[in-house]
Amino acid sequence: MNHPPLQHPVRKRVPFQEWTPSIHYAQFQTVTPRLFPGRRLYDFELLYVCHGQLSVAMEERTYTVLPGQLIVLPSGVYHRNATEADPTTKLIGIHFDFFGDLNINREEDMVILEEGVMEGKIAVEAVEESCSPLSEEPVYHPSHDCVQFMEKLVHEFTMRPLGYQLVCRGLMLNILASLIRSQMSRRITGASVHGQKVKEIMQDIEETPATTWSNAILAERLGMSEDYTSKLFRQIVGIPPGEYVRSVRHREARKLLQETDWPIERIGELVGYPDIHYFSRVFTAAERISPRGYRKLSRVL
Repeated sequence: MNHPPLQHPVRKRVPFQEWTPSIHYAQFQTVTPRLFPGRRLYDFELLYVCHGQLSVAMEERTYTVLPGQLIVLPSGVYHRNATEADPTTKLIGIHFDFFGDLNINREEDMVILEEGVMEGKIAVEAVEESCSPLSEEPVYHPSHDCVQFMEKLVHEFTMRPLGYQLVCRGLMLNILASLIRSQMSRRITGASVHGQKVKEIMQDIEETPATTWSNAILAERLGMSEDYTSKLFRQIVGIPPGEYVRSVRHREARKLLQETDWPIERIGELVGYPDIHYFSRVFTAAERISPRGYRKLSRVL
């Protein structure tokens, strides 16, 4: 059999706040053992195995998806599914795009026909700067909460009560966030002996953000050069050490501004910025509002 030329997903670096997924199909499926025809999709599909076993041949590899696992099928990439359990395999199938830019009215509109591709219709995969594409390592073991989000999404999409589109979008964002966090955890766990050391450092940064966390100090903790430490940290965590420290400090600052009446100066010191002017500049650059303005806004909301 002649297969289409090998295709790769089309990806675009986009911050999380610009992700606006749209759901095209969501359903529980019960399938008898069979080999499905090969296909390519205009959109993305999540297939979660509730019971049985699924095999997916894609990009010159074959993935085995076991009960409790999920596979991300990217747009535009030829793949072929097979169910192998007797008597049935039970699945959750969700079709979506990342930006709500596909006009899909029927199930048939999701599949690229042999006659050719509709110009400009293949969905683009969103990738946040600090993460890898979800389709890069497509098999996941989703959390219990993630599975519940998928089940609720299927219910909303099937019943279609008033406002179901909003609910489905929110649930899909929760699903994507859960998979991204799973990806991060997998990356740390799989990074050999250094992964555990980096994880311990991350926990220390979370607990004591005001400590000086320079590359030199991290390198000393890991027993490596500064260059290699920075490279390893980025490889495991997805962002450089300095950016991770800033993100932790910023999150802690937001929490203290919301939950306490402590002076701005004290909060800056507690999160690692003893110079109030520098703290204000860093916070404003990240949040687009000053620390004092953020506190006032959080009290109003």
